Amino acid sequence: MSGSLTSTKDTVNDAPTSVLPAPKSPQLVGDHSHDAKTTGSPAERFTSTNPDDFAVPKGREEEWRFTPIRVVRDFFNPIEQSAEVITKVTADERVEYATRPMNDPSVGRVLRPADRVSALAYAHSDEAFVVKVPASVELSEPVQISAEITAGKAYHHLVIEAGAFAHATVVIDYTGSGSVAENVEIVVGDSAELTFVAIYEEGSESVHLAAHALSLGRDASVRHRVISLGGRVVRVAPSVRYQGQGGSADLRGMAFAANNQHHEARLYVDHNTAHCKSNVVYKNGLQGTSARTVWIGDVRIRPAAIGTDTFELNRNLLLSDGARADSVPNLEIETGEIAGAGHASATGRFDDLQLFYLQARGIPEAVARRLVMRGFFADIIDQIPVEAVRERLMDAVDQRLDTATEDDLAVRNETA
Repeated sequence: MSGSLTSTKDTVNDAPTSVLPAPKSPQLVGDHSHDAKTTGSPAERFTSTNPDDFAVPKGREEEWRFTPIRVVRDFFNPIEQSAEVITKVTADERVEYATRPMNDPSVGRVLRPADRVSALAYAHSDEAFVVKVPASVELSEPVQISAEITAGKAYHHLVIEAGAFAHATVVIDYTGSGSVAENVEIVVGDSAELTFVAIYEEGSESVHLAAHALSLGRDASVRHRVISLGGRVVRVAPSVRYQGQGGSADLRGMAFAANNQHHEARLYVDHNTAHCKSNVVYKNGLQGTSARTVWIGDVRIRPAAIGTDTFELNRNLLLSDGARADSVPNLEIETGEIAGAGHASATGRFDDLQLFYLQARGIPEAVARRLVMRGFFADIIDQIPVEAVRERLMDAVDQRLDTATEDDLAVRNETA
């Protein structure tokens, strides 16, 4: 391989972190990849817009080994689209949005499908929904997008573009009872600033498999937020690539998984350009014996990416026996000329000492639990620059905790 493979130990004194080298992937072959050539690195990802270039997953592959295959297997082959994604936009009149054909120049500029589902969604989507904030436009109010997925299965393709020197916040809410395989392209022009917030609150049997491809221009800044609350399976795979020096990507996410829910985040940050930054913070809360979360954080610093500054953090809080959180940070460094690189991961149970401290001061248990969880998720939710969204998310956390407390009290009464 080119350069050297470096695995750094956890830089925070938390629970031990298993740091694994990035898995080997097939070499990029001819037209199958958007990359001109491969470096031979173990972290090199195979990408292709042709679904046939990917084998049908069996569940043992690295990219699928944590995902409940029996629940998502319908999307491993072309589906007959039986659902709609009803999209509505509320935005400043300067914002442009419309449905475009897949061969439109604004579509497919940054997406590099890295798995079979993403490639199938790209190949079988009939159209894309494109939202563009023109160059130099500064929006004082967020662009609000509602995406309701009707019953059935569907493909969806979304493009969000912020032109050079634009400043904008885009919030998309996913609701409905259907299931979807989706590709999202996020293009941030030179010196632009974009905050993108995706909130997943679909029905209890919904499956949402999403690939987010982010492209940052010179001196561009993106704040990417993923909030997973609903759905049976929500799997989001953001990837970041820099098109010029000075780019900054801040990726934060939270999931609150209940019984029979699987929330998965698989991130890939490709530091391919000098003097760029990335910061990743994901936090998961799990309540219920079958609650499950997965976080995979892959950061690659290529030989040309001198001056890189990167850090990734994952925290998981288990509220119930039987809940499971998997956390796998991967860091590959191919140059020694960096500003900083590190990662931290920890998984633990609810701290009874914190509850005791609060209850000893007259705070009821239910309120104490709410305060602890609010503090746990605060640095995710507080980073969303829309007050109404922040309040709504905190209310959702409170409601889930109240339900958990009622269920817990019922169990205690039955066993008393």
